[in-house]
Formats: sequence, structure tokens, C-alpha cells
Amino acid sequence: MEVIGRYYPNLSDRQLQQFASLEKSYADWNAKINVISRKDIENLCVNHVLHSLGIEKMLRFSPGSSVMDVGTGGGFPGIPLAILFPEVSFHLIDGTGKKIRVAQAVADAAGLTNVTTRHCRVEEEKARFDFIVSRAVMPLSDLAKLVRKNIRAEQINALPNGLICLKGGNLQSELTPFRKHVISIDLSDYYKEPFFEMKKVIYLPL
Repeated sequence: MEVIGRYYPNLSDRQLQQFASLEKSYADWNAKINVISRKDIENLCVNHVLHSLGIEKMLRFSPGSSVMDVGTGGGFPGIPLAILFPEVSFHLIDGTGKKIRVAQAVADAAGLTNVTTRHCRVEEEKARFDFIVSRAVMPLSDLAKLVRKNIRAEQINALPNGLICLKGGNLQSELTPFRKHVISIDLSDYYKEPFFEMKKVIYLPL
């Protein structure tokens, strides 16, 4: 996890230990359940952990914020963000039970007290949050329709409450319906690894 410390030099010792714990936890779980593709587990730090932290380049969540991670899989982007923002609560949901069990176990192993998990589809979750985050879950228009009900009215962050997604590739057609409202940033402006060349963070107020 050396690369995490390089991009985030102000992390506390506890945060560094928590990030370090992810390597062992995911390696152990991936040997039992294929949460991350076998060939990609070696790239866990950059392709999954650092990629998840890219959300922070759009917004640093205010203390006391609540965030829901839709389609978290084994815990991305929610778990790395929960380490980075210990005063923010993260609720991780996924429709696949074995994946959400891994996410909870990894959070427990890292000692994260600001993470909750639930095995459910996003249509079933009725709670409200300041922001919804996701990583390549579904087209923006579909996700926006599903999570609009989960955005609370109170505002405590620098951006209006809404949806922040990690996406890659050519997004022109996907973003066109929202062109007056959406904000897009290139992660290659912040992270220099080749993986980030076509990776973006997308923000849509809801």
C-alpha cells in the first residue's frame, strides 16, 4: 500500500494500518470467494483501493455526512473511503450475499466502526443519505432514477447532495442527458498510473 501513502501523505498511523490490512483480508477472502478477478488481485492497491479514493477528488465529505455505496461488491469504493473519512458513515449494499459478507468481514478486520452493510437491491433500501457512490454499477440514468428516493434534503457539504460515480471509457452518450448538471473530472490529472488514463469521477446533483 506504499502508493496510498505517496498520494495521501497526511494519513494517520491507524489509517495506514487499516489500508495495509486490506491486502491480507482481500487475498484471504479471494482464495475462497472470487470477489476480485484472480489476475487482478495483484493490482488491488491501484485498481481497487486507490481507484475508490478517486471519489475524494470530487468532494471531501464533511464530518457527520452519510454515504451509501450501491453495488459495493466486496467493498469498493465504500471501504477505502471509510478509512479515508473516519468521521463519515458509510452504508454498503449489494444484491449478492457472499460479496456483502466479504465486505463486512474486511471492514471488521480493519476495525472500521463507521461501516454498515446490507444484502439487498437498491430498490429495497429506503434510508436517506447525503451522497450515493458507486463504481461501474449501471448507466447513470438508471442509477439516478433508483437512488433519487435515498437523497436527503439537508445539506452539509460543499456540493449539493447527489450521486458520485467512478466510471471509465467514452461516456459522452451516457452523460449527454445530464450535460447541464453533471460534472466530470479525469483521475489521470491526479494519479499517474496507466490504469487511470480513461478513468473519471462523475457528479450529479439529485
